[in-house]
Amino acid sequence: MVLLAVMQANAAVLDMDANCAAVEEAAGKAAAAGAQLLLTPELFPVGYAPRRIRAELDPAVLPSLRRTLADIARRHGIGLVYSLPAVTAEGEWQITATLLDETGAELLSYAKVHLFGPEERAAFAAAGAAPGVVDFHGVKTSLVICYDVEFPESVRAAAVRGAGLVLVPTALSEGFDAVPQVLVRARALENRLTVAYANHSGTEEGCDFLGGSVVAAPDGSLVAAAGAGDELLFARLEFAGLPEPEADPGSGDVAYLRDLRPETYRSWGS
Repeated sequence: MVLLAVMQANAAVLDMDANCAAVEEAAGKAAAAGAQLLLTPELFPVGYAPRRIRAELDPAVLPSLRRTLADIARRHGIGLVYSLPAVTAEGEWQITATLLDETGAELLSYAKVHLFGPEERAAFAAAGAAPGVVDFHGVKTSLVICYDVEFPESVRAAAVRGAGLVLVPTALSEGFDAVPQVLVRARALENRLTVAYANHSGTEEGCDFLGGSVVAAPDGSLVAAAGAGDELLFARLEFAGLPEPEADPGSGDVAYLRDLRPETYRSWGS
């Protein structure tokens, strides 16, 4: 069992001190409630404003910012998922997510594959690596970021690598209610895993965010759902006794992963 906390909040663009203080407050509340893990939104420590981040953020501050976030995890004894820009060895800027354990040690990192809209594509480069999977408190855990979850291939790549939990920092604006209410739930159901989706709230740099963070169970039901404003969601996730891929379809459990036919799909072409 893992008690997951999902942070939904409004960030201040390029006010890293204020944003990290908000993460620290959420981490303290989550840890006090017994949570093992806190999931935060996409780019929250710097705020979501792709062009401005690219133009004004000095990448030299990123190592210190990562240390600050690791210190928060260690100080409160809680795992933490955060999202930040990163600059590759080739000089490309990417949107990344990182999973830390309760000591502040990095367990997993991931770079966003699907960039959304002209703002992101002007500021960042798309990555190409598949989601990794690591063990977190006995649960096979993976990361994708925002728009990635809207593509079946992204979560399926984590599922076939054994993931039981996919964590999704996001920055979803108003008008896209179907993403948390339909697509996130579909990704959970079709892959027989849990998907947790953490969004911003309020307005940042002219973007009005939906809120609406959710945690979707392997049967597609919602374990937790937020409204539009700031909120700290909690979801108690039970992983023991989940249906095996060989489960009898007559029981209501569909063995999607068992019945995959990847060789056939490859023969279809793109």
